[in-house]
This record gives sequence, C-alpha cells and structure tokens, in this order.
Amino acid sequence: MIAPLTARQLAAAVPRSHRIKDAAAVLAGLNDVIATTKLETTRGVAALLAQLGHESASFRYLEELADGLAYEPHTRIGKRLGNTHPGDGPRYKGRGWIQLTGRRNYSLAGAALGLPLEAQPELAATIENAARVAAWHWNTNGCTPLADAGHFEALTRRINGGTNGLEDRIERYKRALGALERTTT
Repeated sequence: MIAPLTARQLAAAVPRSHRIKDAAAVLAGLNDVIATTKLETTRGVAALLAQLGHESASFRYLEELADGLAYEPHTRIGKRLGNTHPGDGPRYKGRGWIQLTGRRNYSLAGAALGLPLEAQPELAATIENAARVAAWHWNTNGCTPLADAGHFEALTRRINGGTNGLEDRIERYKRALGALERTTT
C-alpha cells in the first residue's frame, strides 16, 4: 500500500494547487480515493492526480463550467448518457472530480454509493461526494491496473470516454510523477 499523500506532495504535484479551496478536505478526500482504489504505485497515484486534476481544473471546480445543453436528450451524446427528459443535460452535467455526467451515470453512482444522486445531482458537487464518486468511477471502470501499468491513453479513455484534453493530462501526469518521486525518496 502506498503512503498517504501529503500537503507538500499535493502542492508539488498539482498545478495551481495554492488556489484549491478547502485544501485539507481535498487532501483527505484524495487519500480516501487512493485507499479505495487500491493504487499501489507512485505512477498510479500520479495518474490519478493527473486525471482528476484535469477533470476539475486542479481541484478548483466541482461542477462543469458549461451549461450542459450539449447533453440534452435530442443529442447523440445526451442519448448515450441516458438523458431522457428535456432539461436533463443541464441537470446532469458534469460534477465532481471525475465530472460525473448524464442521468444514467448519476443513477448508477447513486445506487452504488447509497446517495440520491439522480434526484439530487448537486450532491456530487461536494468534496466528500466528489471523492466517493471518483473512487466509484475509477473502480467500476478498472482504472487501477491501467494507471499502475502506465497505460495513460487507455486510462484517459476510461475516464473521459475519449481523449479530450490528453496533452494537458499527460503534462499533469509528468509533473505529478516527478513531484511524487522527488518527495517520496
């Protein structure tokens, strides 16, 4: 088992981490995610920080900045996300560190975590639930073996459904890996 992430490591690994609101709660949540996902390598933890850091703009945002209209039921992506009613796009837009998106995903995550996320999607936008949802998504999609093995593009596809922001994710990974290697030795 890898040692808990420290505030110093987080500051070194995550760009603009000095802007993180409630940094102590974010750090505690990240350590919960690391433990729950059973990451066992520095490379795996760096991949987690890179992916979640990209999705949440360095843990600064718990809700997607876009309005969610691109996910409406009449769109291809809205249908794929299980959005069925007008207004589902904005209602089930990305929230949390992993940017949980779509009625189907809110329903699945909520059922697995014992949270009423489909009825109250805004619950995914708290630090505690962002951590729980991230760990659920990571585990449900088999991300730990990919992260620990360094299969970063395949990991990105599991997190994002594609390779959106791959360059930024890779840069974040390199920074996090270097920072973790420097601070754990």
